[in-house]
Amino acid sequence: MQPRNMSMSGVVDLAAVKAAQEAKAKAEQARAEAARQGGGAPGAVSPADLVIDVDEAGFEQDVLQRSAEVPVVIDFWAEWCQPCKQLSPVLERLAVEYNGRFLLAKIDVDANQMLMQQFGIQGIPAVFAVVAGQALPLFQGAAAEPQIRETLDQLVQVAEQRFGLTGLTVDPDAAAPDRSVPAEPVGPHDATLAAAVQALDANDFGGAVRAYQNVLVDDPGNTEAKLGLAQAELLQRVQGVDPQRVRKDAADRPDDVQAQIAAAELDLVGGHVEDAFGRLIETVGRTAGDDRDAARLRLLDLFEVVGPDDPRVGAARRALARALF
Repeated sequence: MQPRNMSMSGVVDLAAVKAAQEAKAKAEQARAEAARQGGGAPGAVSPADLVIDVDEAGFEQDVLQRSAEVPVVIDFWAEWCQPCKQLSPVLERLAVEYNGRFLLAKIDVDANQMLMQQFGIQGIPAVFAVVAGQALPLFQGAAAEPQIRETLDQLVQVAEQRFGLTGLTVDPDAAAPDRSVPAEPVGPHDATLAAAVQALDANDFGGAVRAYQNVLVDDPGNTEAKLGLAQAELLQRVQGVDPQRVRKDAADRPDDVQAQIAAAELDLVGGHVEDAFGRLIETVGRTAGDDRDAARLRLLDLFEVVGPDDPRVGAARRALARALF
């Protein structure tokens, strides 16, 4: 599928409308037949089925085919993406609250790079919808809940009025998914780590930095605190910057190390991991002395943000070694 970059008002594809209406007609016939036989609604799903994980292998069936009966909202995310951790729980909760008016499909971009490229995603979190086989960009970034609700309301209205998609039937007797807050931490540093995550969720990056630092004072080898600290410090550095100004400075001053560092950090926060690494590796290759050290050290910081097990970090380390030696 080649997704289209279209607004809500532009979703008019006669073939897709015809397919959706046919799907609706078949569903209505099945419901009528079940009623005559004394059965319940066919294909009723539980609330837990309203949020699904999707990969490249299952995209055709789980998203494209399902979009002929229900709008499918796609949440593109990654484990290292802090804004994703703010947005995803909201989308999951709303999927249950909307009671089958849309289906939420979660796609890990690190494991599904081809889908990310096909949708032309420039940064995450990114949220799309697929309606009767047609892709619509909804929003990018951790949007506020009122904005998310407004967008979803518009989506389900368009799906019903233009495509005849009334959504899924949810079994009222099925148990809802447990999305409650996990039990209180029991480890020696878990309470502090939980406080750091809460600070991140509240955009209190300074508070998160202090919490992670407190853990590392007592436990210097704590992997979760190391990763969290690197992420919190990065988010604190980019908070409030003007992205257009940063990118213009980097383009106008290719030999300005601080300008390249600032642009690389924006790249990383936006999900462009390889671009961020490549920018600083190139900077290391064309500088010397203190400038080279500054670029190299910040690149190592960004490695910590992504995590040592990420294959892109391993590739970038090898490229850095070539640039240095």
